[in-house]
Amino acid sequence: MYPGSVDPRGKDDEVLVFVHDDVWLDDSQIGEHLIAGLRHFDVIGVAGSVVRQPGQPAWCYLDLEFKVNRDGMSGMISHGDGPCGVIGFYGPWRQPCELLDGVLIAVRRETLLANGLRFDSRFAFHFYDMDFCRTARMLGLRLGTWPMAITHQSTSGYGQEWLHCFSDYLAKWGD
Repeated sequence: MYPGSVDPRGKDDEVLVFVHDDVWLDDSQIGEHLIAGLRHFDVIGVAGSVVRQPGQPAWCYLDLEFKVNRDGMSGMISHGDGPCGVIGFYGPWRQPCELLDGVLIAVRRETLLANGLRFDSRFAFHFYDMDFCRTARMLGLRLGTWPMAITHQSTSGYGQEWLHCFSDYLAKWGD
């Protein structure tokens, strides 16, 4: 919970932020940005895909040849070894999305409890974010990107373990 934040309905505003351990939170106003974003969407992230197609292997790729989802992306993530890294701009923020990058996902605690939304333990790292987003959408929740400055220190890996997890993901979702 962000100190001093108040839910517009008069209840405490408990926000849960799931973030990779190799992320710098560069945004000095991140608490305010989280709360503002969660007034517009049920689940927010810093980057995502406004569309999802069958067999899509990642929020930013359309197929296993890693064709970039150029027209369907939203948000921004900086990359580098320290704070305030090189900016990667994907598209306008504040967009409704089907998938969010798991580097940072935020949701109100009450939203998780009221809808039974959980992370599926079979996706320990790869595809946890895509599965979580699809489950949230299946429950009728609104996902979107919101402006928050972060720097991610690593890049994604797409090796054998990732391919195995992709098979599990496809088996669960049937596409």
